[in-house]
Amino acid sequence: MLLALLGKYLSPYKGPILLVCLFQFAQTIASLYLPGLNAKIIDDGVAQGDTAYIWQVGALMLGVTVVQVVCNLIAIYIGARIAMAVARDLRAAGFSKVESFGRREVREFGAPTLITRNTNDVQQVQLLLFVTLTLLVSAPMTAIGGLILALREDVQLSGVFLVVLPTLAITLGILIKRMRPLFRLMQTRIDTLNHIMREQITGVRVVRAFVREEHESERFARANELNREIAVQTGRLMAVFFPLLMGFMNLSVVLALWWGAKRVGSGDIEIGQLIAFQQYLIQTLMAVMMSTFIFMIWPRSEVAAERITEVLETVPEIDMDADFPPIAIEWGQVHVGSATYAYPGAEYPVLQDVSFTANPGEMVAIVGSTGSGKSTLLGLISRLLDTTEGSVLLDGYNVKGIRPIDVWSAIGLVPQKAFLFSGTIASNLRYGDPDASDEDLWEALRIAQAKDFVEALPEGLDAPVSQGGTNFSGGQRQRLAIARALVKKPVVYLFDDSFSALDYATDAALRSELAKVTQESTVIIVAQRISTIRNADQIIVLDEGHIVGLGKHDELMEACDVYREIVLSQISEEEAS
Repeated sequence: MLLALLGKYLSPYKGPILLVCLFQFAQTIASLYLPGLNAKIIDDGVAQGDTAYIWQVGALMLGVTVVQVVCNLIAIYIGARIAMAVARDLRAAGFSKVESFGRREVREFGAPTLITRNTNDVQQVQLLLFVTLTLLVSAPMTAIGGLILALREDVQLSGVFLVVLPTLAITLGILIKRMRPLFRLMQTRIDTLNHIMREQITGVRVVRAFVREEHESERFARANELNREIAVQTGRLMAVFFPLLMGFMNLSVVLALWWGAKRVGSGDIEIGQLIAFQQYLIQTLMAVMMSTFIFMIWPRSEVAAERITEVLETVPEIDMDADFPPIAIEWGQVHVGSATYAYPGAEYPVLQDVSFTANPGEMVAIVGSTGSGKSTLLGLISRLLDTTEGSVLLDGYNVKGIRPIDVWSAIGLVPQKAFLFSGTIASNLRYGDPDASDEDLWEALRIAQAKDFVEALPEGLDAPVSQGGTNFSGGQRQRLAIARALVKKPVVYLFDDSFSALDYATDAALRSELAKVTQESTVIIVAQRISTIRNADQIIVLDEGHIVGLGKHDELMEACDVYREIVLSQISEEEAS
């Protein structure tokens, strides 16, 4: 899977990779040429006392060394650029894929692991790619070339390789096999750490309000300790690599000197040949050592590549690039016909056989207890989810047969949790319409009852908004989110419990202004506050995913026990009538 992923994303960089190979080839040839020159100096120059010859060959060695260093630097530079470019492409592909995910896919993976996969996992693949490109040609060529040149110097003495290399390969294979499952577990533990950290940052106010700092600290400490234990286990295995390699290399050098000294003494080889053989031996073992960098990183990178590929190959429930002709939703009629939806793995559907029609100019309210399926129903209408059975029609078109962008262009959604992006108030409002003028923004703020507090800010529309809008109160965030939907001027408005943080006076004023600008639009509101929806043209009462009541307020007070119970839990019998 790792090779397939790299093969796909390396294909645009064939030219630079070829350059890396060429420069590494030149660098390797230069490095293999040096021991031979060294042997000539010893055997021909030093032995014969020819100083001019020594200077001549020494200058050549210096020039070869400069060529080797320059070629190596260029190869590393290009390799680093390629590795960073591939990491950039992987992150862009992962981000683009996650943007195409619906609510179901995001819940299946979870935000913490998606963040880890697009950051830490990509970093592991990038590191492997950089090391591989750096050693792509030089390591194997140095190992093979060094072995061949060592054989040329003395075949009998090369028997050292028959002892060292197989033993080294078997030992490294055992270590790598043990490391792979530990690296997979390490990535999972990092997911857990991200999850806990993200949860604590998001819920820091709740943690403080319930004086649970110590509990959360212990919870994070446990997760951190589990991650530390895995990191220590893998670290111990990785720590064995270099002492093991250095031990084998030093043992090989001692063995070669012991055996070579005997052959020099018997006159079979010269001292220069022994020194050259020793250098070829060290070069070969150093090449093997450099290759172990790849073997060390490979298991973790392979696990990371599997996790990245899992995201990239996920087929979203909703096809973002559906091959349908463009359709303009101009009227805004919403018809839900026998809609059923079940979350993957759920025992029962969260919505079952839900049917109703919302026409332009009408306000349809949806009420019900927690978990009755209200937000899921809005998700089906806005096509953030697709029905398991049944259909959702916009202007008579089944939303499954329309491009998602055409559905979303017709809808203004204010989610249950009002979310603002980092930037300014103006940049957030222009999410609804990038071309909206300042006058349009102020008008939307006026309708949403947000104009007063925005005008009170020194920067006005250019006032900064922190990530999530945490520098505003809950009610202010809700009003800004409503203003953002108003700027869009859609034909269908969906309000998912978007008035809960407002006081009664602000709620009433907002609804009064909202009614004036949505007279030709379809408005569907999910709400718990009866005062918000009692004047709705149609009220849908949900209970455990079924419609148990459908009608106006007075009708439901008489015919629907569930609705009556909800109303009387908030106001008295006299106020409800």
